[in-house]
Amino acid sequence: MARVSFREQVLQAREEAIVSSVNRLLAQKGYDGMTVDEVAADVGIAKAVLYKHFPSKEALAAAAMVRVLDRAQARLAELAVSGMSAFERLQAVARWTLEVQLAGEMPSLPAQNSALRAALAADAGYMGKLLAVSEQLGEWITEAQARGDIDTAIPPEVVLYTLFARACDPVLGVLKASGAYTDERIVALLLATCFGGLQSRATATAARHPGRATRAAPAR
Repeated sequence: MARVSFREQVLQAREEAIVSSVNRLLAQKGYDGMTVDEVAADVGIAKAVLYKHFPSKEALAAAAMVRVLDRAQARLAELAVSGMSAFERLQAVARWTLEVQLAGEMPSLPAQNSALRAALAADAGYMGKLLAVSEQLGEWITEAQARGDIDTAIPPEVVLYTLFARACDPVLGVLKASGAYTDERIVALLLATCFGGLQSRATATAARHPGRATRAAPAR
């Protein structure tokens, strides 16, 4: 294996510091609140030096998302050999995304920024990793539906988008700011509403089988 030169090591370390800063600032302030000047100052380099690594703010955000997807793929690989059922793996993925968000390590990106969307779509590393994560989750969703753990009336892509939405769930921030719940309780509550739904099991059963509730009622 060829040795990495000292100069390359310095460049890699600087790039790592830049991405770490972007990841943290995006989690704290969001994409619109973060500036390139702020990133450069946080890392301790000139703005011109930063642009040698990343040509735009959009490229910075893409790099931060690639890092998150790297972490997600590592977590999925662990779960794939965990012995858990598909449904349990999906729950574990949602739990992981919530915990990463609570730790202030989940970038917050706007959904309606056309320049950012174009930059992400043009980033081969980001798109490849996103596709790989989506395919793995899609397999588990299909398996969970086949086992009857997830309602087959819900299209798999809707389940997938719901899981992705947990990574930027605004409810988490509201509950955290209230100070009324521990982090563990917040995660438990959001997992319950995500996988259990807002209806109680009895209400959901009665809604699907109205005759069953009538037959089960005791005679007076």
